[in-house]
Amino acid sequence: MRLAIAFVSLSALVSAQPSQAQAPPDIADLVGARAAGGETQLEARGYDYVRGQTGDDRVWTYWWNPRTQVCITVSTVNGHYEAITPSPAPDCGQAQARPTTLPDRPVRPMPVPSNPDAAASNLGLICFGEGQRPQLATKYGYTWDDKKERYTYGNRTELAAEDFDASVSIQLWDGGGRIRLPKKLIPPLHSRGQDGWWNLDAVVATRDTITAQYRLNGLNKPKLSIDRRSGRISIRGASDYAFSGTCDTVDSEQRRF
Repeated sequence: MRLAIAFVSLSALVSAQPSQAQAPPDIADLVGARAAGGETQLEARGYDYVRGQTGDDRVWTYWWNPRTQVCITVSTVNGHYEAITPSPAPDCGQAQARPTTLPDRPVRPMPVPSNPDAAASNLGLICFGEGQRPQLATKYGYTWDDKKERYTYGNRTELAAEDFDASVSIQLWDGGGRIRLPKKLIPPLHSRGQDGWWNLDAVVATRDTITAQYRLNGLNKPKLSIDRRSGRISIRGASDYAFSGTCDTVDSEQRRF
């Protein structure tokens, strides 16, 4: 009888506990994702990194979405997003959530100057971060041999991703711009580059973001996106070609841009 009463009391206590907060719908699919890819996706969906803290077996990071006025906490375990939960605005350094709608003001398309060195640059950026490119790598291990009908040990050459520290420079003017790439972000087969500078096409600048693309070759036309609030830049191209980092203006007296 006492056991039955204890069981009922425990059941009532459990049912009275609030259910775990769920991730916002726009990022719910990122639960379980690798942390490196999850960070890129959060930035692409409008979230800015605020801060982080480390525990015994996990890392917590806080992200703020200025457009939706939402603060989230991301729990990372073993390199994967274990949970994403809403958090109070003060956790992201915000006094209170006040939804605002920021008007987009696209730049009127204009021809790219034939001589960029002589053109007045409206905005100059230097971006430091991490790059990634595909490269041939030799790997050793067992593979199945159809002729011998057994596994044999040997080596094979395959494409793998190489990570490295890098920096890029960007110059922007009304309706155009150019980007200077490190050698590691320039593939062996390339075109239209001049002294490391590549013309930016489809440049669109709004109050919050800057987007553009450039042509390395016929198969690789990377796209870049810059968050003007946080200074975060993301470049994504074909295969494992990528770069992500933080940009600062050439004029050190300005705060971001």
